[in-house]
Amino acid sequence: MCGRYASSRTSDDLAEEFEVAEVRVDAPLAPDYNVAPTKEVYAIVERPPGDAAEVAVPERQLRVLRWGLVPSWAKDPAIGSRMINARRETVAEKPAYRRAFQRRRCLLPADGYFEWYATEQRTASGKPRKQPFFIRPADGGVLAMAGLYEIWRDPTRADDDPARFRWTCTVITTEAEDALGRIHDRMPLMVEPERRAAWLDPRTEGPGLLDLLTPAAPGRLEAYPVSSLVSNVRNNGPELVVPLPAEEALG
Repeated sequence: MCGRYASSRTSDDLAEEFEVAEVRVDAPLAPDYNVAPTKEVYAIVERPPGDAAEVAVPERQLRVLRWGLVPSWAKDPAIGSRMINARRETVAEKPAYRRAFQRRRCLLPADGYFEWYATEQRTASGKPRKQPFFIRPADGGVLAMAGLYEIWRDPTRADDDPARFRWTCTVITTEAEDALGRIHDRMPLMVEPERRAAWLDPRTEGPGLLDLLTPAAPGRLEAYPVSSLVSNVRNNGPELVVPLPAEEALG
């Protein structure tokens, strides 16, 4: 799964990187080196300008969404904390994701993501000690994770309340390629630049959607051990993505 990631780029940087036509961000997000479920994150979507009628030609927008998808039909938004990942194998059929997969696809930009590797060392309780790894594009570029988003209407808020709609998202994952599978068996799907337009366009339909999602090519990502400080979501800062010296990493 993908349960933590780092996102330090500014809204201006992301708007340029993803050729965004409109930045729909009220308050810029601070760099976050320990993004966890339910936090606000940047997302690239394509929607009609100004949220006009669906018949309008969509434009690329940068928005702030909450990580943890809440389906439009959900009774309780707390369900979002359990829906941070959607599996590629079932995303087109599962009721929670099916409608979003057809019309509300997004990109979730990241510096990289974290996974924990179970070592041979044991804790006092006998459980394997886990070494966190940071996994990022080998070229230092932006990791464009495939995602879905939904818009949930809060029935407790008035029609004129600007907070009545909650925008949420999830990361689509797949089986990890061999080099990364030794750390964790799942990984987020990347969307390469040449496929982003088709992925984001809500007018793209059909079984070919899944063909737009492919695992990262071998060697495209690199992984290295980092400090266990990242295991506590209260810790945040660039030191969390600094490579750990080999002698300090758990065996």
